[in-house]
Amino acid sequence: QVHLVESGGGEVEPGGSLRLSCTASGVSLDDYAIGWFRQAPGKKREGVSCISRSEGNTYYADSVKGRFTISRDNAKNTVVLQMNSVQREDTGTYYCAAEGPGIVPTVQTMCVGRLVGSWGQGTQVAVSS
Repeated sequence: QVHLVESGGGEVEPGGSLRLSCTASGVSLDDYAIGWFRQAPGKKREGVSCISRSEGNTYYADSVKGRFTISRDNAKNTVVLQMNSVQREDTGTYYCAAEGPGIVPTVQTMCVGRLVGSWGQGTQVAVSS
């Protein structure tokens, strides 16, 4: 289990931007595939974006392609989800998740299948005018 901490959530107007961060203490996130998932009220948790370890492979859900970007900041032991052109449908609780450090699934399998070993507590994102 990895203790993951999300930050950066809040309220934003449609069309605006938000930057979510996921960090961990005591472990290097380099050793883990990392994903961002979200859950809207009354809906199932879904994979938004996942990033592999050193290969840098990424996966994005169709609903966020071209708007969201996932990246690693290894110096800060952080994985960032940059959210641009947000829409009301992006509202929900965003969770950081990790899988590893052994054999990990592909980023698509991780995101679509929600194959993760550790979850963060989540950060709220509200898109409204």
